[in-house]
Amino acid sequence: MPQGVVKTYDPTTGYGVVVPDEGDDEVYLRPGSLKGSIFRMLRQGQRVVYDLTLEDGRGYAGNLRVGQEGY
Repeated sequence: MPQGVVKTYDPTTGYGVVVPDEGDDEVYLRPGSLKGSIFRMLRQGQRVVYDLTLEDGRGYAGNLRVGQEGY
């Protein structure tokens, strides 16, 4: 499971960015990314584990869970 840190998140729009621990490309959050997760809101610097979906050459995070150091 990929893991990373929340770079930005706008609770009004549901858009945000996660910086993955591995890889150079940022992973995007979009409206509905938190659906099915325990989160209702994210904060900058929060560590998360997520499912990665690739669409049109971009990575999108979904099904977010609490991340851990040394996962």
